[in-house]
Amino acid sequence: MPSHTFTRAGYWQDSIDSNRAAAAASRREGQTAEELHASDYQVYAYLQTAQDEAARKVLESLPEIASRFDPKVVVSGAAGPSAGYFGLAAIPARYALERRDWKSAVELQPRETPFPYTDAMTWFARGMGAARLHDPPKAQASVEALQNIRMRMEKANESYWAGQVEIQRLEVNAWKCLAEKRKDLALTMMKSAAEMEDRTDKSAITPGSLAPARELLGEMLLEINEPVQALEQFEATLKKEPNRFRALYGAARAAQLSGNREASDKYFGQLLKVCEHADNPGRPEILEANRAILRN
Repeated sequence: MPSHTFTRAGYWQDSIDSNRAAAAASRREGQTAEELHASDYQVYAYLQTAQDEAARKVLESLPEIASRFDPKVVVSGAAGPSAGYFGLAAIPARYALERRDWKSAVELQPRETPFPYTDAMTWFARGMGAARLHDPPKAQASVEALQNIRMRMEKANESYWAGQVEIQRLEVNAWKCLAEKRKDLALTMMKSAAEMEDRTDKSAITPGSLAPARELLGEMLLEINEPVQALEQFEATLKKEPNRFRALYGAARAAQLSGNREASDKYFGQLLKVCEHADNPGRPEILEANRAILRN
């Protein structure tokens, strides 16, 4: 899939075009797991460009695709069953989290599959949604579920996925602690998650994590009024994940709050360029970027 390269470079429209073609070809050939895999990459790219309506249409197509998904049938050359389960879990989680729809994130329903690390994504989304809505008990339920999944992965000698789930557990726990006004512990956990993610590589099964750890750390630093440090984290995210919507917006906002007008203009300008095909009316962040550019 050439879209793997497009995704790593932040060439979102190229990724969209490539994955639309890949999903259509997979559908014609009965490669449903591959179709779900391409759909996940496609939705990821749509969400980075704030084409939320297009992403929603893919999301709404999942029940029909899932009805054709038989994990026991593996077509030669196609993605394995894990890619199908991954897409089914990742797409709804991404759609909620990238748009900061915390209520929808909390309402996602976890499922049990033969690949627990895919189930973990739903628990992560639920936990982040609960923490952002200042509901520590619900967030704690996700922390415990993620811990159980990590332990299962360890027992199965799936060290890579155990590590990925542990990063998610730390992130949810960090934001839960912030909701409980335990700022220092929240920052310690979030920094640990970021350092752990820095030491791991991205699996080809995913276009990217549901939320990069340093991006989340930047958002936490903004929450506690540390915009200069937040900007450092968003810029670190953008080096690894070019043209990510939330990282670009976070960098622009952090620069703005720290009085760095040049950097703020740069990142708001990049955000508008990335989102040139965005829905209209679009996300509030795009409206904010337009206002910021016009004021300057």
